[in-house]
Amino acid sequence: MHAPSAAFALLLIIALTPTPAWCDEGWPQFRGPTQQGVVPSGAAPQAWGEEQNIAWKTALPGRAWSSPVVLGGQVWLTTAVEQLASDAEAAAQSSGLAKTIGLQMSLAKRLSLQAVCVDRRSGELVRTVTLFEVDKPNSIHALNSYASPTPVLEAGRLYCHFGTYGNACLDTATGRVLWRRVLPLQHYVGPGSSPVVHDGLMVLTCDGADQQYVTALNTETGETAWKTDRPPIRATNPDFRKSYCTPLVLRRDGQTQIVVTGAQWMVAYDPDTGDELWRVDHGSGFSIVPRPVSDGERVYFSSGYPMKLMFAVRLGGRGDVTQTHVAWRSRRQTPTQPSPVLVGGRMYTVSDDGVGVCLDTADGSLVWQGRLGGTYSASPLLAGDRVYFFSREGETTVVRDAESGPEKLGVSRVDGRIMASPAVVDGVMYLRTDTHLYAIAEPSTT
Repeated sequence: MHAPSAAFALLLIIALTPTPAWCDEGWPQFRGPTQQGVVPSGAAPQAWGEEQNIAWKTALPGRAWSSPVVLGGQVWLTTAVEQLASDAEAAAQSSGLAKTIGLQMSLAKRLSLQAVCVDRRSGELVRTVTLFEVDKPNSIHALNSYASPTPVLEAGRLYCHFGTYGNACLDTATGRVLWRRVLPLQHYVGPGSSPVVHDGLMVLTCDGADQQYVTALNTETGETAWKTDRPPIRATNPDFRKSYCTPLVLRRDGQTQIVVTGAQWMVAYDPDTGDELWRVDHGSGFSIVPRPVSDGERVYFSSGYPMKLMFAVRLGGRGDVTQTHVAWRSRRQTPTQPSPVLVGGRMYTVSDDGVGVCLDTADGSLVWQGRLGGTYSASPLLAGDRVYFFSREGETTVVRDAESGPEKLGVSRVDGRIMASPAVVDGVMYLRTDTHLYAIAEPSTT
């Protein structure tokens, strides 16, 4: 890593974080209460290992990349228990671009899609709820799972999304399933986007290869409250029309907006009605995974494949604002899977192949970049003045940004792969690998 960077403006963390429609204790959704991977208290463990600072470690059933969500004494996760198909059966099921360019695919003959509850203090697995049984599911990308979307947790309820395989709401006290709803969609490489909950609505991104829309389900009943088709897309190849972005809820000038990136377009919607507020044409991008971030003045997002650009768009427009509100674009190692994290005029990203980047949000200029090592799917976290980068290989690199440049504080390791973005509550990190859930805590927080 090289080049100097300004110090973190720590007092701006809360001021520059968009206010979600609700913000409760714990870590209720993908990327936490701020929606952007910022730990509000700033407290998180700095170092750990299999024999260091592990409060508990619990084996998990199945395979899934969804993040843990935490509230009260409970940690909830989703998982997929798979009966795997053979390599030949998986290859035969591959479709579209995946088959054309030889993407490595995975296929299950049968799925049991489940929600799992772990006791937050002891790590005991206290409840497993089967939500859907699926025969002959479609193949998925080998880097994906059948349970990648992160659920949303609020007092008494858990909202689960498995893409085309179903949506469900359950009572967290009893495990009783309150409703189920299936919205068929052709993902091609599996489900990816996580839901958000706003004012009694569960908002879903449904950007498939066959159809593209955003919809909201009533959280009490699962019935459709609104459904809005995406703007027209130039691409005719179905592979270039799909996307996997999790919406971001923010407020601007007293109005709540839900912004979500899809193929060709970043669009902002009125969360109560689904009406489109504004849109930006970002080009030919598709298969977009990173969740947008915002500092309250601009929204920043990745355009996905094939160009892999980072955009900054000024908030406050109406209609098509492509020509008037795009502040800058950057080609600097833009990730296609990990989401950005930002604070105090700095945005931190890590490319899929392990290059960490810090950009100045004023103009998109490079502050520093450097190779971290490893490959990346999980999104980074910001805790206090430290940025955490989680590699698929099970390593976490912790960096502090300072006037003299980024300072590498250390590398922590656990067994297994890290694909899911962690949660942090009360100084304890809940880290999911491909086989286990860890509670990581330094002695003062246990």
